[in-house]
Amino acid sequence: MERNIGIYNDHTGVSEKMRALFAGENIRLQLFENWEQLLLMLEENRIHLMLVDVELDDRGWYNGVEVLAQIRQKSSIPIIVVSAQGAEAAKIMALNAGADDYVVDGYNPLELLARVKCQLRRYDQLVKVRNNIDQIYKVDDLEVNDIYRRVTVEGREVKLTPIEYNILKLLIQERGKVLSISQIYESIWHMQAIGADNTIAVHIRHIREKIEQNPKEPRYLKVVWGTGYKVG
Repeated sequence: MERNIGIYNDHTGVSEKMRALFAGENIRLQLFENWEQLLLMLEENRIHLMLVDVELDDRGWYNGVEVLAQIRQKSSIPIIVVSAQGAEAAKIMALNAGADDYVVDGYNPLELLARVKCQLRRYDQLVKVRNNIDQIYKVDDLEVNDIYRRVTVEGREVKLTPIEYNILKLLIQERGKVLSISQIYESIWHMQAIGADNTIAVHIRHIREKIEQNPKEPRYLKVVWGTGYKVG
């Protein structure tokens, strides 16, 4: 998979020093001198890592720190500062402002490549964790884990049929929203809901029998008379 690395303020010439090495790793470089263009690319999630020279010297520390903070505010991608400034104060300020790593000019290109690849691996892991979290739905003690297609209530696994699972998942994804019988039927079966009332009612009853402590007084899967069903 090709990676896009943005370079902002390339005063140390990192692009020329690293271009051949990055090309061998399927990494494409894009230089930014225009702040608005960089922000647009960040908002569109088209950059996977930033290499930034923020001129952290006696004249530019605070301006540089502001640049890092603004990038971090817009995105959680890795930021590596590459600077001619080796003062400890500059490093501390950069890291506190949101940088993930700091490299002083004069570095070994192979070391910088290793640091870039390390940060990309960490970011990939973070994205994977976030994506997994987005596939786990919870309402109190009811959990639908769409990664493993598993439903648990108070830690106890509940066995649902594929149709039952899909209905419950649909309702929990729309937590608090009332879905009509037609909406449920058409979302699950992908066809027009004609005479679907009894079909949905039977599946809802079976789901309640499995997830509710008292199906007659449901805690999770509720009916809204004359409208439809909801979870939560």
